[in-house]
Amino acid sequence: MNNSGLSRIERITAWQWVHNSLGYDLVRIFLGAVLFIRGAYIALNPEALVELAGDRPLDWTIYYVMIAHLAGGLLLMIGFLSRFGAVIQIPILVSAVFFVNLQTGLASGNQSLELSALVLIILAVIVIFGPGRYSLAFRRFTSKNGSI
Repeated sequence: MNNSGLSRIERITAWQWVHNSLGYDLVRIFLGAVLFIRGAYIALNPEALVELAGDRPLDWTIYYVMIAHLAGGLLLMIGFLSRFGAVIQIPILVSAVFFVNLQTGLASGNQSLELSALVLIILAVIVIFGPGRYSLAFRRFTSKNGSI
């Protein structure tokens, strides 16, 4: 496509429309990495999750949170079974938003409610829209022309 007749803003906008999936994929990859690191942290420091939960029982849930963050984070990073990787995170984030962080409220010093809600929304978007163009699943399950 010849962009020589377009203004600088029009060229930037045209580039953005062609490459917008890259931004979506970077968010997915970053979120996967953060969740994977959180899972590794919980595996190495389970007392941190116990402290966060307060007086709530954490018998099997600590293992669920750890495994979901590790496995789901890895799946999100590589973009394979991303919807599954996001779905297994959603119960954790729903609990974090509505049962743990809602007590502190908005605009608290640690901003845990806002961050948990943001992660929950991003996970829901990944469940709905899938992993994106720059994912292992896209490369594996699409033909050369980009159709499934």
